Amino acid sequence: MADIARSHRRALDETRAAVAGVRSEQWNLPTPCDGWDVQALLNHLVSGNLWAGELGAGATIAEVGDRLDGDVLGDNALAAYEASAKLAAATFEAPGALEAPCAVSYGPVPGSVYAGHRFVDVLIHGWDLAVATGQDTTLDPELVDVAYVLLQGEAEMVRASGMFGEDIAVSAKAGAQTRLLAFVGRQG
Repeated sequence: MADIARSHRRALDETRAAVAGVRSEQWNLPTPCDGWDVQALLNHLVSGNLWAGELGAGATIAEVGDRLDGDVLGDNALAAYEASAKLAAATFEAPGALEAPCAVSYGPVPGSVYAGHRFVDVLIHGWDLAVATGQDTTLDPELVDVAYVLLQGEAEMVRASGMFGEDIAVSAKAGAQTRLLAFVGRQG
């Protein structure tokens, strides 16, 4: 599989474009994530990046506590996203980070596993933001391939986690992005 830290950084960069394209009047628009509007989804992304910075650096969930609960966007959502993305990327790119255990809610797991999960979360939610706000929804084909292979290798865990929607049947001739999105319960 491709270098997961590199793929993670690229997904963060790609999602940044969707974040930058959100207009102030779009905060309350629904997203493909049931129950989440644009603001809640973006808050989830930033919070997830901040959690990655903490857990990827060796903190436990108990040590982080409720510090990352609530609004983490502040007055400038793009700046909050950029700072959190920089932190998350640097965390998984640090020497030894992909081998170190991360005390996630379903772990501990090696940093490479957690980085893979963060990569998929960022990539798919970047697409969700683009859909919700009427932006270009084309994902980088290389990232699509990496995400699909990763998810296929962890299909049982992904299904059991409830993190994504039910698999949607698509034609055998469907493109890679359509197959990836269908696997996580999205139509695209």
